[in-house]
Parts: sequence; C-alpha cells; structure tokens
Amino acid sequence: MNWQRIEGNWKQLTGNVKEQWGKLTDDDLTRINGKQEQLVGRIQERYGIAKEEAEKQVNSWTSRLP
Repeated sequence: MNWQRIEGNWKQLTGNVKEQWGKLTDDDLTRINGKQEQLVGRIQERYGIAKEEAEKQVNSWTSRLP
C-alpha cells in the first residue's frame, strides 16, 4: 500500500498500527495523522531505536497491508 492510501485511510489503520507498535498512544496516532516521517520518528522515540531500524519496521508493515 502506498503512503497516499495510508494517509487517506489512517483512521481505519490505527488499530493495525497499535497492534504492531503497542507503545504508541492514541495521541501519537492523532499527531502522526498518516505521515510516514512522523510515524518513523514516534517509533524511534518510543522504542529507542535508530531511524534506519524504524524505517525498516515501517516498510515491513506497509508491505503486509492489503
């Protein structure tokens, strides 16, 4: 799924995001609002991982979306 579709369907995808990254809060998801860089940054912050690792996780997640 491309990021334009993710942004457009963000509200429907938030449950899926929370399953993948349980440390993200509802407030985080509201602030991210479907933006890829925001999601990567929040994952980095919450999990204390490098940007490259967060990007890898996000790319893996998007490749599994229908």
